[in-house]
Amino acid sequence: MTKYVYDFAEGNKDLKDLLGGKGANLAEMVRIGLPVPPGFTITTEACRGYLAAGSPPAELAEQVGAHLAALEQTMSRRLGDPADPLLVSVRSGAKFSMPGMMETVLNVGLTDASVHGLAARSGNERFAWDSYRRLIQMFGKTVCDVPGDAFEHALDQVKGQRADVELDAAELRGLVDTFKAIFAEHTGREFPQDPREQLRLAVNAVFESWNAERAVLYRRQERIPADLGTAVNIVAMVFGNLGPDSGTGVAFTRDPATGARGVYGDYLANAQGEDVVAGIRNTVPLQELEHLDKKSFDELMEIMSTLEGHYRDLCDIEFTIEAGKLWMLQTRVGKRTAAAAFIIASQLVDEGMIDLDEALRRQSGARLAQLMFPTFDAAAVDKPIAKGIAASPGAAVGHVVFDSAQAAERAAKGEKVILVRRETNPDDLPGMIAAQGILTSRGGKTSHAAVVARGMGKTCVCGAESVEVDVAGRRFTVGDVTVGEGDLISIDGTSGAIYLGEVPVEPSPVVRYFDGELSADADTLVTAVHRMLVHADQRRRMAVRANADTGSDAARARRFGAQGIGLCRTEHMFLGERRAMVERLILADGPTEQQQALDALLPLQRDDFVEILRAMDGLPVTIRLIDPPLHEFLPPLEELAVEVATAKEPDPHRQALLAAVHRMHEQNPMLGLRGVRLGLVIPGLFGMQVRAIAQAAAKVRAEGGDARPEIMVPLVGAVQELEAVRADAERILAEEGMAGTPIGTMIEVPRAALTAGQIAEAADFFSFGTNDLTQMGWGFSRDDVEGSFFSRYLELGVFGVSPFETLDRDGIGRLVRIAVQEGRQVRPDLKIGVCGEHGGDPESVRFFHEAGLDYVSCSPFRVPVARLEAGRAVL
Repeated sequence: MTKYVYDFAEGNKDLKDLLGGKGANLAEMVRIGLPVPPGFTITTEACRGYLAAGSPPAELAEQVGAHLAALEQTMSRRLGDPADPLLVSVRSGAKFSMPGMMETVLNVGLTDASVHGLAARSGNERFAWDSYRRLIQMFGKTVCDVPGDAFEHALDQVKGQRADVELDAAELRGLVDTFKAIFAEHTGREFPQDPREQLRLAVNAVFESWNAERAVLYRRQERIPADLGTAVNIVAMVFGNLGPDSGTGVAFTRDPATGARGVYGDYLANAQGEDVVAGIRNTVPLQELEHLDKKSFDELMEIMSTLEGHYRDLCDIEFTIEAGKLWMLQTRVGKRTAAAAFIIASQLVDEGMIDLDEALRRQSGARLAQLMFPTFDAAAVDKPIAKGIAASPGAAVGHVVFDSAQAAERAAKGEKVILVRRETNPDDLPGMIAAQGILTSRGGKTSHAAVVARGMGKTCVCGAESVEVDVAGRRFTVGDVTVGEGDLISIDGTSGAIYLGEVPVEPSPVVRYFDGELSADADTLVTAVHRMLVHADQRRRMAVRANADTGSDAARARRFGAQGIGLCRTEHMFLGERRAMVERLILADGPTEQQQALDALLPLQRDDFVEILRAMDGLPVTIRLIDPPLHEFLPPLEELAVEVATAKEPDPHRQALLAAVHRMHEQNPMLGLRGVRLGLVIPGLFGMQVRAIAQAAAKVRAEGGDARPEIMVPLVGAVQELEAVRADAERILAEEGMAGTPIGTMIEVPRAALTAGQIAEAADFFSFGTNDLTQMGWGFSRDDVEGSFFSRYLELGVFGVSPFETLDRDGIGRLVRIAVQEGRQVRPDLKIGVCGEHGGDPESVRFFHEAGLDYVSCSPFRVPVARLEAGRAVL
């Protein structure tokens, strides 16, 4: 027979999978001799059985009955005894803390008969009726879906302007009658008078709350598996609402907001635990308990010290004082802010409780990322005028502009701007770089604006549907609010909120440290972050590089700890004023004109590469040859067609350009003439880029520098493609005195991953382009997915998280593992990295470590995150 029920004395803190976090920790407190009310735990296995079958496992009722009998014997009371009733609480408790997401019912066992016995035994009639009305209210709302507002309205009518503790016994007895009538009205039945029925229904309700909407949403947000289930804890009631010498509270062994040592928490006299959470009355600081009940306060301080020493971490504690007797109702490793997480871990190392390995294990890249974004001063925030999708965290304030040119022009004059667009495209890059933040009315977390903004560490709010953007009118509207160009707004990339005017911003000291503006010992937080990163660097096996396209980006990446450039995109170098040269290349009449166009582009490309190679002196720089379709560097077909059709005078150049755009237009350019295909179809294009790289490296070396370029060929799907490009590239490199420069490829086409053994014969290195690999592997566009079916897929559980945010281990991850294994079978010394968005995602970084990659590459802003996670992956 499966054991579904455990007494507290049978468990310990390591049984969280079976007993849930609350049950395991209650058992642990019993094990170390702390004052815990007697009780037992129904396992998560029972919950899973209930949810699968729609009813409890057959053996559960008998096992609960046996443990309830033992509890009654321990307490010398019986559940429902009219003379001296045992009351119990029924509380949820999943493996991972989900505060407030599932159900709790207190005072189970009270009935019309036993309420009188409780009053007589306690000598406090008011307390008895207060406990009964609480049971009906919680049971009705939690177990029977009676609207909570119905009970609250009735309570407010009786209270008036008084606090609940000012209600007398007669008023509370009348309120019980009212609550029972409300219960009957909404359920069609009387409030159950069988205590065991109350218990059975309450347990079932806790099981069912695992799949409540708020619980599902919370799990999705926190990435908690949906198949764990919750345990249920049945605990003998202790009463904080017995009078002024009783109460309930929450305590933390350190400040969960700042990490500071001290006494932190809240206490509420003459109350039950739910009152603290519900905020029905103002609590007092925990320190006040010393004056109210010094004996209990001193005992609590001793217990807090014991628990922190035992768990070697910040502990979150719930307690009740019943007539001067302290009882511990819960403890857990407490949730904390990102700053407190680093500070507390560093403190615990200094105190000898944990070592640096354990301190590093307790951190996360997600927390570090939070610390790197500026935030708004919460005290100065007004109601937002609109909300969008929080696409890239941070706080940005600036004057509204509606195009890239205005953004760049105003920023050059020292003005802070927010670029507002319906959606962005590659042409907007200069404006995005210049702006403090980006706001779009369309798109989601994987839209162009979001991806680029995250890569640059820019604040971004996308998909603000209520924002009507009128580019021609140079304004946007939200309802009856109109915001014109030049008006000041503030956007919060953490919450998605949009505010009128300037909201004060608090800068991040962590970013100032990485940028060299603060020393490692500048303040407590910076010191803790520095300490963890230094240790992560000592532990990690993988190198961390950066994706950077300019010298300034490369220099910043180096300050942030990058060990080279894993992806330098060359397509951004063809925008702006260089578009005219691209047009010359496309419109070239024969090989001579084509070569002239390439010759004009070469020195510009060379100078770009010189700047980056200087910034990364002594470190590898992987330069990707042009990847997007060439027509992306030309005017949009529709706009150009309208321009030519409506021109007053014929323009032969624009007409020829339109013909070229027509000729090159593709229905799905991401699966068309791009990457290596473009390099093979347009003779000399890749050759020009290779020559520019070689000449730039030679120039830097001639200056005494140590240039280490690597040439990466994009979108290869067959080894023959790479062989053709490599033959021409090696010839050019030899001509420029750069023979031996590594030549490799991106693995971004599924076929490349599946034929990696063949491709490795012609490649010095692989770099996974996981953005395209995910896109082609799943068969959907990252630009379109969120606006179409993505949210529905999240609701259905098809995705736990966007596969563009965190690598899909089962599918795309398998392609990565195949390519690594087969590539290294052919070439054991094959260097392998990743340069897609996943290179900076904490969970994905851990996967890449497991898969055996040599390095990850990500945006400069995410380099510290990747460093931290690469170190944690080893541990």
